[in-house]
Amino acid sequence: MKDLTKYRNIGIFAHVDAGKTTTTERILKLTGKIHKIGEVHDGAATTDFMEQEQERGITIQSAATSCSWNDHRLNIIDTPGHVDFTIEVYRSLKVLDGGIGVFCGSGGVEPQSETNWRYANDSEVARVIYVNKLDRVGADFYRVVKQVEDVLGATPLVMTLPIGIEDNFVGVVDLLTRKAWVWDDSGDPLKYEIQDVPADMTDDVEEWREKLIETAVEQDDEVMEKYLEGEEPDIETLKKCIRKGTISLAFFPTYCGSSFKNKGVQLVLDAVVDYLPNPTEVKPQPEIDLEGNEIGSFAVVDPEKPLRALAFKIMDDRYGALTFIRIYSGKLEKGMTVLNTFTGKTERIGRIVEMHADSREELDEAQAGDIVAVIGMKNVQTGHTLCDPNNPATLEPMVFPDPVISMAVAPKDKDGSEKLGIALGKMIKEDPSFRVETDEDSGETILKGMGELHLDIKVDILRRTHGIDVEVGKPQVAYRETITQRVEDSYTHKKQSGGSGQFGKIDYIIEPGEPGSGFVFESVVTGGNVPREFWPAIEKGFKNSIDQGVLAGFPCLDFKVTLVDGAFHAVDSSAVAFEIAARSAYRQSIPKAGPQLIEPIMKVDVFTPEDNVGDVIGDLNRRRGMIKSQEPGTTGVRIKADVPLSEMFGYIGDLRTMTSGRGQFSMEFSHYLPCPKNVAEEVIKEVQERNSKK
Repeated sequence: MKDLTKYRNIGIFAHVDAGKTTTTERILKLTGKIHKIGEVHDGAATTDFMEQEQERGITIQSAATSCSWNDHRLNIIDTPGHVDFTIEVYRSLKVLDGGIGVFCGSGGVEPQSETNWRYANDSEVARVIYVNKLDRVGADFYRVVKQVEDVLGATPLVMTLPIGIEDNFVGVVDLLTRKAWVWDDSGDPLKYEIQDVPADMTDDVEEWREKLIETAVEQDDEVMEKYLEGEEPDIETLKKCIRKGTISLAFFPTYCGSSFKNKGVQLVLDAVVDYLPNPTEVKPQPEIDLEGNEIGSFAVVDPEKPLRALAFKIMDDRYGALTFIRIYSGKLEKGMTVLNTFTGKTERIGRIVEMHADSREELDEAQAGDIVAVIGMKNVQTGHTLCDPNNPATLEPMVFPDPVISMAVAPKDKDGSEKLGIALGKMIKEDPSFRVETDEDSGETILKGMGELHLDIKVDILRRTHGIDVEVGKPQVAYRETITQRVEDSYTHKKQSGGSGQFGKIDYIIEPGEPGSGFVFESVVTGGNVPREFWPAIEKGFKNSIDQGVLAGFPCLDFKVTLVDGAFHAVDSSAVAFEIAARSAYRQSIPKAGPQLIEPIMKVDVFTPEDNVGDVIGDLNRRRGMIKSQEPGTTGVRIKADVPLSEMFGYIGDLRTMTSGRGQFSMEFSHYLPCPKNVAEEVIKEVQERNSKK
């Protein structure tokens, strides 16, 4: 039996370029997993093993690795920071028990940090904060602490203070022990001395230590009473209080350092062991039945209970498909049969491996609390539950946002089309936010994703990893349609052709719904004019029609259909007749209901140097953007705006030109809004031209 209290399943997440991957490298070095440190900017980091990651110096997919520290086992997932890949962060947080939020000492709390923080709050993941890059120009630990309070609305519990800043950053003071950790200039993380606090820092250290103790003792009434009477708790008691508060998300222990210069990472590792929860201390996952209703039982972390495991990531590599699995309860053994509750089919477990970035160790079994990969599973996808076939239950599945951007691709030669289908099949399994459709009329393959960079990387993977040369069409926006007026109408479907005919009459109201409400159907028929057994068929008829809007063929959203009356024939009426009536009613009435084109609006967060603020705002206004706020920081200004997606193509190039390469931006989908008349006419015309060419 493994001792689960010695397990920590943690993720490292942050804004792009805050130093997550570099921090992971340092952790692996300190824990003895690697002997030579690889650098991100050289393309040699252990967890960035995709060619695209090495070239661009960014993390695209989360990588899993295991190591040990102070005889505790750490399963670490390094996640991407780019907004186009937040899905990777979301699904990793779903299966983790704790996290390290990395913030840049000069950049502070950046847009993507906010999104990731929000995801972590939703998933109720305990975190420690690590303010990195304190050796950089413009770094300010205390400013970042203030931003964590103001921007994230979180309570940072400061555990270490920096000694020196920027070029003079030499180490940190541990507030609990009142000791200074000072590293030499060799860059070796193990070459440090533990000294007394520098004389010029004693007042600061006492002030921050008092804050730390006051916040920590609130977790235990008895300790707090003694403290108020003047008795300071010992370090062990304080650690217990900090652990309790961290796990209950009351506050977040906050550390500082410079991963690149190898200073301060040990204390973060100690914090992971001391304060983050082990698998048994986290709220157990609720179990749901096959219809999606909670059944009141939970997947308790216990190897003796029935198997419950969640597949949270699928990756294709040279050995075949790897399915990453978090085991919540029970055991997973080589050769055993498990049930996939989503497909209703069983699968046999072939090889179980423990991952270390892209190398692996074979295992015979794994148990509750483990994160492992299984090789060769056939029909498992992200979010599927694997369980004991004799004792089935489903864990809460993951929900993925709909894509907002699409582009057409076509292989350059005949041989490529078969390879393209196989490659895309693998890529869809790996990334649930990436969708592929075939345009029935033109036969084009349409890729759909979360942003330009997302699709750009996918095309790159097709070309390099799968060796398929494709031609790429220009990106298309996922427009939608809706209605603006209430219409009362009636439709009769009648067909007589020898034998029994078809008959169905419906009287109905179609009216606009609340934004985001989707399609709603209600029947208020009384007296049996339309028997109850035909209502589902009528709903189905309308529901199956909404994919095809009347203006330009985009799906129709946010309207309500109320069935008020109708008529049926004892012999000729059937479910099919009423379904056809509903389909025809949709085509008849939607054009009368003031149909309107609506477009996706993106929440855009732009960072720009102060000198360029006027240009950037002017440019966003030209793109039909609504400026929401401006927040001045020490290194520049953050501008938040809502901008239509159609106006944001190629924005990064324009922003770099305006800001001499120093501007950055991120965007995520926010909501749909009506298109201005001239834009709508342009889009409809474009669609009609495309259709006429087919």
